[in-house]
Amino acid sequence: MIEVRGKQIETLYSSEAIAHEVERMASEIAANARPDMLVVSVLKGSFVFAADLIRALHHAGVAPEVEFITLSSYGSGTVSTEVKVLRDIDSNVQGRQVLLVDDILESGRTLKYARDLMLSRGADSVELAVLLDKPMRRKTDINAEHVGFDCPDHFVVGYGMDVGHAFRELPFVGRVIEETSGI
Repeated sequence: MIEVRGKQIETLYSSEAIAHEVERMASEIAANARPDMLVVSVLKGSFVFAADLIRALHHAGVAPEVEFITLSSYGSGTVSTEVKVLRDIDSNVQGRQVLLVDDILESGRTLKYARDLMLSRGADSVELAVLLDKPMRRKTDINAEHVGFDCPDHFVVGYGMDVGHAFRELPFVGRVIEETSGI
């Protein structure tokens, strides 16, 4: 446990464990990579994971084209019901192998939308690579082909993931421990 900005953060996945999983995933992905592979990073949370995965893919002999898409899930209150594209990719996906990279797969709505969007644009195949998977939170019928860790049902921060725009810079994945006032 460490203190960051006055908050106690418990480490769930260390930077060393994450690096190991990223290398493993890159090897797994490289085994079936085609020369036309397009990696699409879903922003914002995936940017650290995507950067590490792309470098690991390079070391595994894969040279994918890289794009970024920004999606917004919105609905009433805190329940995500619709997905909207805020920033789209520029590349043509027709007939290509697409790898969607995201930090965490929870409800599945955003990644299902992104996968369906790429397929509707003519992608030959679309696979999902996620650092964390929370199957207990799934609201759609979707699973990732490449998963780093099964994540317990905690709100996580670090390694690109945030709470209120804080903690993205942490080199590990952790959870903020709720402080008790003792009242």
